[in-house]
Amino acid sequence: MFCEQCEQTASGQGCHQYGACGKSPQVNAIQDLLIYSLRGLAPIALAAKELGIDTHAIDAFTCEAIFATMTNVNFSEKRFVEYLKWAIDRRESLKAQINNRFFCPAISNWQPDFDSSLGEQGEEISLQFLSRSGTNVDIFSLKLTVLYGVKGLASYTFHAYELGREDERIYRFIYEALAALDDSTLSLQEWVNLALQVGELNLRAMELLDAGHTSTYGHPVPTSVPLNPRKGKAILVSGHDIKQLSAILKQTADTEITVYTHGELLPAHGYPKLKQQYPHLYGHYGTAWQNQTKDFAKFPGAIVITTNCLMPTHEDYANKLFSVGPVGYPGISYLNANADGTPDFTAVIQRALALPGFTEDAPPKEVKVGFARNAVLGVADRVIDAVKQGQIRHFFLVGGCDGAKPDRNYYTELVEKVPDDCVVLTLACGKFRFFDRDLGEIGGLPRLMDIGQCNDAYSAIQIALALANAFEVDVNALPLSMILSWYEQKAVAVLLTLLHLGIKNIRLGPTLPAFISPNVFKLLSEKYNLQPITSPDADLEGCLSR
Repeated sequence: MFCEQCEQTASGQGCHQYGACGKSPQVNAIQDLLIYSLRGLAPIALAAKELGIDTHAIDAFTCEAIFATMTNVNFSEKRFVEYLKWAIDRRESLKAQINNRFFCPAISNWQPDFDSSLGEQGEEISLQFLSRSGTNVDIFSLKLTVLYGVKGLASYTFHAYELGREDERIYRFIYEALAALDDSTLSLQEWVNLALQVGELNLRAMELLDAGHTSTYGHPVPTSVPLNPRKGKAILVSGHDIKQLSAILKQTADTEITVYTHGELLPAHGYPKLKQQYPHLYGHYGTAWQNQTKDFAKFPGAIVITTNCLMPTHEDYANKLFSVGPVGYPGISYLNANADGTPDFTAVIQRALALPGFTEDAPPKEVKVGFARNAVLGVADRVIDAVKQGQIRHFFLVGGCDGAKPDRNYYTELVEKVPDDCVVLTLACGKFRFFDRDLGEIGGLPRLMDIGQCNDAYSAIQIALALANAFEVDVNALPLSMILSWYEQKAVAVLLTLLHLGIKNIRLGPTLPAFISPNVFKLLSEKYNLQPITSPDADLEGCLSR
């Protein structure tokens, strides 16, 4: 196998024997086949759109299927074989509707042999992709950047689709980007432009997702979230999918089951309509995704995984674990969606009622969430005045993905060393390195503000733009430094969005992406001053001296 799409890739170069995430070579090969089949579907879907043929169901399927290939989403060979068959069936259905009015390139006619080893076929396809990309390492690097960025884009697009928010431009672009992976005529600059287009469309996808969340659940407000379990039966909901969390809350409303969030669902507590309607959405349990083996084993109730990030499961808790949407793992229960896009969670409820739950209340402990753009901009006058009065010297956006490598302690140390006259904004699961620290206040404003999930980078961008407008300066002239951690492909899409917006001086870590060639990184460094993290002391000094 060969995979280098995430930060934990082996030796910083690529996983060859087995995925560091736990993905088997067989699953990796079938994922490659699935992406190859979607690349073949892409020109057919584009042609169908030109002819006015309805591709909506296929658009949504394509995003879900791409989502499933992201790191730590789906480890199930069976599910990927199903996705592969569906992709081929949908392609052939579109071709029949087009009725030979479109010339199909060879890739659009490819058929896997389901009676032979899909693993061997996937390895062959992967080698073809490597060999046909030519000898220009930098162009191949940008091809991978586009592919991995599209994976993040498709994931956010799927989330927005679930909430009824869509944009035809995004679907069309995803197909165009997939089709471009087979274009050997594009120059280095054209690949750079395509990567930045991924960022542009990802901004739109995050905007749609934000609109879906806020129109359905209200704008987040500062909210205290208990970290201490309370006595009673329990369900833990992990991932990012707030719609699925809402469906679980609705179906457990009269069961006396307490629902807890895990991982990136912590910010869900900030949505007022969700909390008002479902008071049994009580607290948060556990920390970042890479600690779930320990957290899930201890949790005395049923657990639902709605999206990434899923660790390979252990037998001591697999029987209380359920997955939905694009998520899968061999041996755990998968719940199919109903017509409204949400499953019947009866099996989860029954399992929770059969398990002991928490036998006593734990000592009180809490954190605050809900500092999304409306909450922050609602006190913008106080923020601006604090800056002008010298009370706030600098803003640090410290966020992104968490991971298991010990050098990620950099982010904890950095936040702890941020001077008292500075504010830390944070988002995504990277915050779990420091989310429960009490940094105090400046002029009644908390020094640590949780903006939300990784997709709430949209909120962070809106905050930065509003502050820049208030101070009548460019965003890059603000006393703001972005120090980001990356792990998977959503982070790639968000980084491309920031670069599309022309945001400079970003510090990225804990290591640089293995798929970024030295020349490509040099190009980004020269244009955007993108730089790797060094040490907390050196980086703080560099940020504060700007």
